[in-house]
Amino acid sequence: MAAGPGSEGPGLEVSWVQGFSNKNLAFVNNETLCYPCGNYILFLDIQTKKTRAVQCQSGQVGAFAANANSQVVAFSNRQLNPLIHIYAFPELRKVAELKGDAQLDYTLLALSFKGPYLASYSSIPEFVLSVWNWQENILLCSESQPGLTGTSLSFNPMNWQQLCFVAESSVTIWCIERSKDEHLLTRHPVELPDEHGAISPHEDLFFPLFRNDDPYYGPDLPISAIAGLEGEEAETFVPRNCIKTSVHPTTHCWTAASEIYMGCREGYVLAIDTEEYSVSVLQQKAPPEYMQKVADVVSYIRSRVQKKKGHKPSNGEKTVLLAMAFCNEGLYAAGHEGILTFYHIKDLEYETKICANISQPISSLIFSPDYTSLLLVTDQGTVYSYRPAHSGEAVKLLDTSSSCFLAADFLTPGNNYCVSVTIAGEVQVWSLEDGTFLSKLNLGTEATSMACCPSSNSVAVGTQRGQICFLDVTKAEAPRVVHRTFVSKLPVLSLHYDQSGQFLIARATEGHIFILDARPSKLFQVLGYIVLADEVLHLSVISDFKNDLVEVMVLLHVAEVQKARLEIFRLSSAMIRDNDKYVNEQGMFNASDLKKKQYDLDLPLSSAVRLKDKIVYGYCSCAPFICKYHLSAETKLEFSSEKKIPSKQFGSGLLCSSPNSQWLAAAAKDGVLFIYNSSTLDILAQKHCHSYQGGGIRSMVFSLDGNFILVNGENDCALVCLKWKEIKETEVEEAALYWKSLRDILNKSTSDENSVLKSMAEWNFDPESTSKSLSVTEEDGDITDTDGMTWLGQKTQQVMREETQRFANQKEELQMGIRKLRETIQQMLHENEQVPDIEKLEHWEFNLDLEEQEQVQAAAEEDVARARREMEMETLSYCYLQDLIKYECWDDMCVKGRAVKCFHMDCEVWNYPLKERSKEEMETLKKVLQLKQTETADLQAQKKSLDSETALSEEGEKAAGEVTDDGASFCLNGSLSSQYGGDTSILYHQCDLHTKEQKLNQIILLKDVIYKVKTAFNEEFDMVVQQKEQEIARVKERNLKIQEILEQLDLQVELWEPVLTDDEMPERALTVQDSEIKAEKYMTQEEKEQAEMQAKLERERRLAATDDERLRALDDMMGGVLEIRREDILKMDIPPPVFVSRPEDLWTEEEKKIFEEYEKKVKELNEEKEDYRQFLRNEWNKIEASIKETTQKFDEIVRKLSEKKLKSQMVIYQEELKIINLIYALLLDEELDTREAGLHKFLMKKKKEKVKGARKILSAKHGVEACTGPYKEALHEEESLEHDFMKQFAHIPGNLFEELLQLYKHRPETPNTETLLDTANPYVKGSPENYQDAVSRLMKAMDELDSPEHMPSGLDQSMWQHFCLARRNKMENEELVKWKALALSEMQACLRRRTGENDKMKSELENTFQELTWLKEEKMKLQQNLIVQFLLKQGQVELESTQIPEYSDAVLIDRSVVEELNCSLAAQGEKKITAMVEFKDFSKGIIQLEWEHKKMKMQIQDLKEKARDIVILPISKDCQLFLTVHNYETHIAQHLAGMEQSLGVMDKLHKKNVKNHQKKVRELKKCICLKEQENYELSLQLKEMLVSVSERMHIFEAADTRDISEEITRQRYQEILKQKYLRNLIREQEKQLAILQSEIESWNPRTLNII
Repeated sequence: MAAGPGSEGPGLEVSWVQGFSNKNLAFVNNETLCYPCGNYILFLDIQTKKTRAVQCQSGQVGAFAANANSQVVAFSNRQLNPLIHIYAFPELRKVAELKGDAQLDYTLLALSFKGPYLASYSSIPEFVLSVWNWQENILLCSESQPGLTGTSLSFNPMNWQQLCFVAESSVTIWCIERSKDEHLLTRHPVELPDEHGAISPHEDLFFPLFRNDDPYYGPDLPISAIAGLEGEEAETFVPRNCIKTSVHPTTHCWTAASEIYMGCREGYVLAIDTEEYSVSVLQQKAPPEYMQKVADVVSYIRSRVQKKKGHKPSNGEKTVLLAMAFCNEGLYAAGHEGILTFYHIKDLEYETKICANISQPISSLIFSPDYTSLLLVTDQGTVYSYRPAHSGEAVKLLDTSSSCFLAADFLTPGNNYCVSVTIAGEVQVWSLEDGTFLSKLNLGTEATSMACCPSSNSVAVGTQRGQICFLDVTKAEAPRVVHRTFVSKLPVLSLHYDQSGQFLIARATEGHIFILDARPSKLFQVLGYIVLADEVLHLSVISDFKNDLVEVMVLLHVAEVQKARLEIFRLSSAMIRDNDKYVNEQGMFNASDLKKKQYDLDLPLSSAVRLKDKIVYGYCSCAPFICKYHLSAETKLEFSSEKKIPSKQFGSGLLCSSPNSQWLAAAAKDGVLFIYNSSTLDILAQKHCHSYQGGGIRSMVFSLDGNFILVNGENDCALVCLKWKEIKETEVEEAALYWKSLRDILNKSTSDENSVLKSMAEWNFDPESTSKSLSVTEEDGDITDTDGMTWLGQKTQQVMREETQRFANQKEELQMGIRKLRETIQQMLHENEQVPDIEKLEHWEFNLDLEEQEQVQAAAEEDVARARREMEMETLSYCYLQDLIKYECWDDMCVKGRAVKCFHMDCEVWNYPLKERSKEEMETLKKVLQLKQTETADLQAQKKSLDSETALSEEGEKAAGEVTDDGASFCLNGSLSSQYGGDTSILYHQCDLHTKEQKLNQIILLKDVIYKVKTAFNEEFDMVVQQKEQEIARVKERNLKIQEILEQLDLQVELWEPVLTDDEMPERALTVQDSEIKAEKYMTQEEKEQAEMQAKLERERRLAATDDERLRALDDMMGGVLEIRREDILKMDIPPPVFVSRPEDLWTEEEKKIFEEYEKKVKELNEEKEDYRQFLRNEWNKIEASIKETTQKFDEIVRKLSEKKLKSQMVIYQEELKIINLIYALLLDEELDTREAGLHKFLMKKKKEKVKGARKILSAKHGVEACTGPYKEALHEEESLEHDFMKQFAHIPGNLFEELLQLYKHRPETPNTETLLDTANPYVKGSPENYQDAVSRLMKAMDELDSPEHMPSGLDQSMWQHFCLARRNKMENEELVKWKALALSEMQACLRRRTGENDKMKSELENTFQELTWLKEEKMKLQQNLIVQFLLKQGQVELESTQIPEYSDAVLIDRSVVEELNCSLAAQGEKKITAMVEFKDFSKGIIQLEWEHKKMKMQIQDLKEKARDIVILPISKDCQLFLTVHNYETHIAQHLAGMEQSLGVMDKLHKKNVKNHQKKVRELKKCICLKEQENYELSLQLKEMLVSVSERMHIFEAADTRDISEEITRQRYQEILKQKYLRNLIREQEKQLAILQSEIESWNPRTLNII
């Protein structure tokens, strides 16, 4: 029996618990089933049907597992940091409590078949699989599986060291390896077949087996590297196209051979080999032909039956297995069809045999521990038992329900039985003493409420369809339905009886409350109903036996103010006796007779109960408070709570009072029940009988005697009966006294009503007829069958029938008038069809019902408004789309896309639409260009620093460059963009793009080149467009001349006039012309008047322009011209003489002469007219020819532009191909980096694993060494025991010794072989579990051999005992050696596995190192092997021989290298020739210089002789002057005059300088005075400044800012030095600049031109 938690107090205890869960059902022994139900584990004895319970103290039961061998149950609680509890059966004693690292919940538990081992799996966030030794409370090992949610977990019954973990679409076999005291979980995933049953081999995408390297596309890398993934993601990444949907396991079971059979949602049966971890799909063996025919017939009949029942027949689909159970004979399985099938499996084929059919979906199959019976558990909660040995039908063992309990109540008198109902509509009767299940009744419809009548043994059940079913439970073992009332179509939310049992109050939706007579003798008559304005939350009923009144309090929810409202009305027995006085014709109670009272409360409540002294308790819904109100007779706007008691519960609450109003029960979503004293609100008791995870408590009720409380949960399928454990005797006596007085009051009526109830016939309930009757509406007027109608509908029909009879005459008169009016309207409709369409009226205008007409108009206006709104929204969406497209394709374009077309050819050319480059793009381009210029300058500087020996070869290089520059540069550049506006000089050379930065910069530069090519073409395109516009203007001008000519020639010829199309003027599409609008423009009245005014003013202006007297006079006299022009000759006409009208016979001579002159003039005029016409025709032809010539020239220009567009497009494609190749190279480089990073991370991971593996190997070796010594010692001890036996019994005679030696070597048979033959359990093994078990079994078997019966004759008894003791020691030692050998072999196997894993790890590391080396080589190749684009001429290359040369070892070098080498060779030859010529000329010069040298020597001698003669001749300076000057005296006089003149000038200058110096002296004296005055002022300021300086010095010394001032001084000094250095640098640069300018000026223009 379960006990409450210690914190809940000793007030309440659990009497019994009932409920059923069709999940996690298990045997705990041969006769007892256990399963979780809410907060409890229920143990059900399948023989006696008795139930015992164990309560989970901290909430709802989570995961659950049971083991029948050790008779233990394990379960977890659902709370933070949950625990695992182990209970032993039948003591229900907690034997262990396991605490792991799970934070939220455990989802799976499994107990091993033998041994104290438990496996658990936690949910989010850990997802950890753990294995425990629950006897010693030790966690053996654990492993994490992040993000994997498990569905089932099981141990291998034959080997606890294997676990099967099943997820939604995966299966994992976990092996528990043991090395001494250490345990390790190793994971072995199983590759499941796909949804079609095909098994595909596993493909390693991180290390692919095959690599197909391409010299152009680079190395073949894994998909993870292409996706840019590293680390764990790269190892587990699978692309979407490679993901195959596997089968979804539904159930599994282990076989005796340690295999796993598994069922799948796709209908396949799988067999899993747990040694090889492989999967096989089992196939059904083809049956014989006659069996196949029988199976076809059976399947056809089954499909027909399913079709009749309304189910969809299965069209040959495979059976989905939901449950499996294995035994010695084979496999039992079942699924949704409800058929138990036996599978006989051999190899990979199976044969099936149908064992039982229960026609209900089977959720699980469970064998009893002795394997004599098989339990079939259905989804509905029914349990069947099938005995495989008898091969009979399945027998129903338990007829329970898996649906949640809806309500429960005590059956009168309240101390023997209780009744419950589930949501599915099943009514159960239970014994109140021990909770024994007595009977069950299925109503076949969804139930919503239930209540037991105090005045009879009847039970009322409300349904979702609005029916109230009344049950007779006078016989608890056989309840039956005796009556049914169909009150309305609204669901019956709750049912309430008053304590006297007179009234049944039914609460429905929409504020309807129905009042029924609760007595069977009145056939549960419906008395009437009440309709309340607000939503009804709760009802409370109190009986006043003294005044024979029943007061009903209704709790209403006022949505407008979010507060509660109470309405109280009274019911009296007079309403039953004379019902017609209190209800109207429609069955509604009169409000005045009910004496309604209304009370507004200050808080919103979720539940409220009323006690007899006008005290109301309410549970506040906005805060956990229980509020107390006192309803006084005073009228208040709002009642405030007198007292608020804080509650320890959370969620919306529910209140219930005991029948004697001394206890108040409170429950909420947390599942804790609190019992308060109704007067003091002190907590008497509390019980955690349900949980928050299960939805809390749905309902609760006290028994009439107050001894029991029934509580059922919201969603946990548990019904708990509580009873008082400790309570005051006074309270018990008060409750018993009240129950006794109430029983005395109801005793007589109860017996009378029960007798009537027994005599009532059973109601034949047909759910189908009920569902059909629900389709009949209440408004049908001619219904005569009232069985299927609601009581409310019958009342309405009765009122309608009475009104029809009362107003029959008026009805006939109205029908006659309506008939006449109908004929009149039909005639009007006929006349309306004959009139014209403009005069026709709409059909709705003939509607005489103004209200309906207004409704039709309103509906039409609403439709119009809705259509207008929809059209506006659609138009708005189109406008938004238009603006978006316009912005993307037009506004955002700096160059709009347009075309230019030819005049006479079908040729058009489009320009390149361009977007304006963003600021960021321009800045990036600028940076790249600056970087490129810097690199170019650096490269040139490096070239200049080299030897300048190639200076002489510049002329040869120039000559070669002129020939090969064009072709070679274009070929090496890979494009012709330089010819079409692109600047290729800024590009890197294709052979120099080795780094990533260079490739990125090259891409930016290539995009700039493409932009420039497009811009250049667009400029030329714009010029052509302007030219076409000019040509069209010229054509229009010439067409005007042609039009004048045609007017003069009086010809009607259609002229060709070109216009620009929409492609040539795309902006036309953005504006809508008036001519494009086909609909008539809508104009307002003001616009119409304004248009008429403008038209009138235009007509007046034209009339005023034409009404000119001078022009009219000119037209009348001279044809409107002042002089006759040549163009007017065609208009000229000579008037005939007046006498022409007379006959010629009457003409005079003079008239004849005049007529001859007239004919002559006419002839001359006609000739002139014909000449002028011919001139006009020639002019016309010339103009047309000129138009055709100019347009054809323009067409030629467009054609050339088209060709240029084609070539520019080719150039753009060439540059784009370069970009694509560069991007691909960058992408490949990035993929290689990603792959390298992924391999490094994989390598680090494997290294860590290798370190862990080395530790494991070391520990395994230590374990093996530790076990090897004891094993050898045990072997040595075994040999010594045998040797001691020989010594001890050597003195015995030979025959006795031989016989003793045989008995010494004889070994008994262990009893487990007998159990193997007797039991049907396939998982029973012959080997014991541990050494102690083996020794105990062996000693039991030795007891028989040690008996005196087996003693040889002639042997002493003491010797026999000594022999038996020696033999026991020997056998114990053998068993010890055996177990030590097993332990040693297990540890050696573990060591071998660790060593194998280490070797595998080494091979993986080696492969990874090789992969990294290969990656580095590929990266080097990628950096060296560049993709270079060449422009090659089209043509055929002719070879001398047919053999194609081998270019595998060829090296691609620049053509300039060969040309430079050739040029250097030519330059060296020219140098040699020049040197030889110079040598010849130099030798000639030497000979000539020798001759000139001799000549000059002779001239020197002559000159020396002449100089010697001149030196010898004596002459003075005056003599020389006298001899050289002709007028010596004149010369002397001029010399004297000049000296006098210069003397005078010097005298004047001296005087002037003296005056200036004196003036300066005076000015200096003035300045001295001013300076002295300033010095005096400065001395005064200096004194003040000295004072301030001294003060500041004191401040400075006090502030200690010397370091700061020194730093500032140092900085200023550095700035001064920097400025000085910059000034010196500026001076030097100015000097250099001046020198350079002077040099440039000194050069002549010819030199500059040459440079």
